[in-house]
Order: sequence, then C-alpha cells, then structure tokens
Amino acid sequence: MSKCETTRSRVLVVDDEWEVLEGFRLTLMSGGINDVITCQDSRKVMSLLEQDDSIGVVLLDLIMPYVNGQELLQSLQQTYPQIAVVVITALDELTTAVECMKSGSFDYLVKPVENIRLVSCVQRANNHQAIIHENRALKRRVLSDTLDHPEIFSGIITRSPAMLSLFQYVEAIASSPEAVLITGETGVGKELMARAIHALSGREGKLVAVNVAGLDEQSFSDTLFGHRKGAFTGADSSRDGLIKTAEGGTLFLDEIGDLGAGMQVKLLRLLQEQEYYPLGSDLPRKAQVRIVVATHCDLLANVGTTVFRRDLYYRLQTHLVQIPPLRQRKEDLPLLVNHFLELAAETLNKKTPRPPKELLPLLESYTFPGNIRELQTMLFDAVGNHQGGVLSLAAIKERIFEHTESHASLTGEDIQEENSFASTRTLPTLQEARTQLVEEALRRAGGSQTIAARYLGITQSALSRHLKRRKECLS
Repeated sequence: MSKCETTRSRVLVVDDEWEVLEGFRLTLMSGGINDVITCQDSRKVMSLLEQDDSIGVVLLDLIMPYVNGQELLQSLQQTYPQIAVVVITALDELTTAVECMKSGSFDYLVKPVENIRLVSCVQRANNHQAIIHENRALKRRVLSDTLDHPEIFSGIITRSPAMLSLFQYVEAIASSPEAVLITGETGVGKELMARAIHALSGREGKLVAVNVAGLDEQSFSDTLFGHRKGAFTGADSSRDGLIKTAEGGTLFLDEIGDLGAGMQVKLLRLLQEQEYYPLGSDLPRKAQVRIVVATHCDLLANVGTTVFRRDLYYRLQTHLVQIPPLRQRKEDLPLLVNHFLELAAETLNKKTPRPPKELLPLLESYTFPGNIRELQTMLFDAVGNHQGGVLSLAAIKERIFEHTESHASLTGEDIQEENSFASTRTLPTLQEARTQLVEEALRRAGGSQTIAARYLGITQSALSRHLKRRKECLS
C-alpha cells in the first residue's frame, strides 16, 4: 500500500571536527532523536541533500575549510528553503548572529552548547517543519478538492461533503508526530478514522488500540508502561507495555474522556517529555510512538473542572478531528443501507433482500442516537428475520417508534411549553392547522401513511379517512 508524503525528520550535522560530530550525534540520540547523520566535509553537503529527501534539519558549523558555514547557509536557503538550518559556532558575535538570522537560520547556538538546549532546539525545528508541511498539504488538498489516497478511507462509507473535507484534513496531518483528538458520538466510526490516520502516517510500527474506560490507575500504568519483575505482588516476570508494542507506530486510546485524574497526569507527562517509567523502574524509556485518542464526551465542557485537565486537553487537541453524526449527513443513508443489507446477507448466508420504498423515508425521519453502529444493528436484525421477497419493516418501525415515544415522554415538559402558534399574528383555522399538520407528517414520512400516522398519534385508517374526505371536498 502506498504511503502519503511524510514530513522531513532526519537531522544532518555538519562540522569539520569528528569529535564534535560524534558528541552532537550521541547527545541527540540520548534525547530521543535517533535519525541523525553526520558530514565532516562541507563540500559534500549539497550532493548529500540532493540524494536524501528525508533531511529536515541541518546543524551547521560556521568556521570550516573548503566551504564556510555562511556560504553554505545561503546555498541551503536558495536550494532547500524547506529545511531548517541551525547555526552552531564558537563565534559569540552579535553581528554574525544577526547576519545568519537574516540569511534564514532557524536558530543560532554558541559552543559549547548545553545538551538540553541542543535537543530542545532540534525538537522545535522539527515541530516547525511539521507545521509548515501540514499547512502546505492542507492548502493543496483544499484547493484541489481531491484526495491523494482515497483507498485509505474505503472502509468509511460516505459521500458527504463534510466527510470529504475531513478526509482532506486527515491526509494533511497524518504524518505529524503530534497527538490527534478524535471526537464524535457513539457509533460514528472514530476507530476507523484512527486506523486511517495510522495507515496514512507512513509509520512502520503497528497500530495498538486500547479502551481506557474502566481501567484504574495501576491497570492503566501496567497496560501502557509495563512493569519490572517484582514491581508489585504477583509480578513474577517483567512485562513490556503497549507503548513498547506500538514502538514506531501509533497508540490509540479510546474513551479518553473516562480517564481518571491520576492517569491524566501520567499521560500528560508522556506527551510532554516523550518518555515514561515502567512500574518498578527508575530508568525512563523513550516513547517512540504517536498518540491518537478518541472520545464521545465533550472534553472542552469538562476543562477547568476536576473532570479533565486543561493542559492535557490542549496537548491532545493539537490536531482535532470532529466526526459529524449520521443525522447531519443523511445523504449517506442510501449507501449505508445497501452496504449493510449486502453485508448482513453475506454474514447470515441469505439472499440480499429487496428494500421497500418506505425504508429510506423511515430512516431519514429518525435521529439515530447510536449513529452508523445503530443502523448496522437495525438492518442486521431485519435481515435475520427476513424470510424472502421484500424486506419487512416491522422490526425497524418498532425500534424507531419505541425510541421516538420514549424520547417524547422524557422531554414532555419541554414539548408542552413550546407553542407553534405563539409568534403567529394570524391563527389558522382548525381545518387549516389539521391539513398543514398532516401534510408535514406525510412529507417527513416520505409519503408513507403508516409512518405519518404514527407521527400524528392516530391509526392509519383514521389518516386514510381524513385524506379521503379532503379529496372529496377538493373534487
């Protein structure tokens, strides 16, 4: 399977002293930046960049034989403006620093450089490059209104313009190392979206999914971080956690809104420091994994309370993917109905039933609180009871009307307080109001008298008599 374009992330260190090159390489690797190459001859830098398009950051010494750093900086900015160049030199001169920054240097560091500052600078440069890459990719996709990898989204059945825009955004941010927060109601397909993000990321590691709902703090730590032998009673051997299992790939945490306060602190540290401690260990491990989380909760409403930490929320929603509910994209219903009828028939070893013309109007009148998952369950149940011929709507109607009546009883007070004629200056006659109400019920029911009668709270025969009398009056 083809991968989408990935962000440049390799670091090239250029210096004429071998000891400096090796020292910088080891420092960066100890800070979790493992993809580092070195070059001791400044004459080879341009050809090296021409051959390797994965280099995103260059650490450049100024005083070198053959081609000095300032000349090389200008050449890099002219030929490879997308690469972040960090100048590292023993020259602590303001004039030189200003000239380098004007020439396009991302930063200017003076030797000797503190290890933590060097690592932090390269991380910032990488993040800066990732943001530029995402903005360019998003702009290109929005302007073209097409997808580079439509096959990645083949498991998500849709023709909704809103979903197409979402796919374009996902393609743009898929290769970013930052966290992704996927929100949406139950049953909209959040895990399918997480799998698409991973498939587009170009990461060689696997996608590891875990539902964090119901996990206590120790179970959460053990599941994600693992433990050392003897860390707690019953820990007879060491265990690698799921972060280790997902190394080089994606860790998908579902139901993140149910995460307890103590676990939120640990997840925040993982995101900030990109390291974690297995239970019973004093030595940290680097987390070489991309974090994707999902929730059906309104996390923003819980931010600032004891329910969800504000700092964690803003860390998680660096990239925010909000999947609309099915009721807001009902143009997908015909595709989904055909897909699930065929899938149900194949699963249950039956012939695909012929849907009646009333099916789509009936489904379009429903709000689907369980979204696509509820539609799938509904159609599988109907196919399971199907005996032949046209698909019976009995089970589907019963489920829809049961939910509608239950919802109406729960919100009865609100309904009673509303008055459709309160803002109307001229009241319709009783006959006019009855006619308008019947016409609206039939419109919502797609012309089905059975469904319209249920909306109106009368029998089908009563509705038929009313329509017959109205026809006689008009003729």
